[in-house]
Amino acid sequence: QVQLVESGGGLVQPGGSLRLSCAASGSIFSINTMGWYRQAPGKERDLVTTISSLGTTHYADSVKGRFTISRDNAKHTVYLQMNSLKPEDTAVYYCKAAVKTTYWDILKDYWGQGTQVTVSS
Repeated sequence: QVQLVESGGGLVQPGGSLRLSCAASGSIFSINTMGWYRQAPGKERDLVTTISSLGTTHYADSVKGRFTISRDNAKHTVYLQMNSLKPEDTAVYYCKAAVKTTYWDILKDYWGQGTQVTVSS
């Protein structure tokens, strides 16, 4: 069993910053790609950014230059630093991790519970 626990969401004014954290725990042999997704009310869940086990990153065009993803492999934790926040960034943010519980297992995706980010004046 693997759990992903997110934290760091909240209410912030436009132009402000937030830092999200997502820690994985449980039976973990290794974690491959981790990422952040977001879902605004009435919208589908969209990819925000991903980071590989070796640190290769990808960003949605809408957040390039403003958001930074990072990870601490020893802590099984992924972070999302969000700067210059805009109202359109308002959404529930979910982390995802591709996890192997043993060497012989296939990778399986696990999702966090989501954390609300609201950008409003």
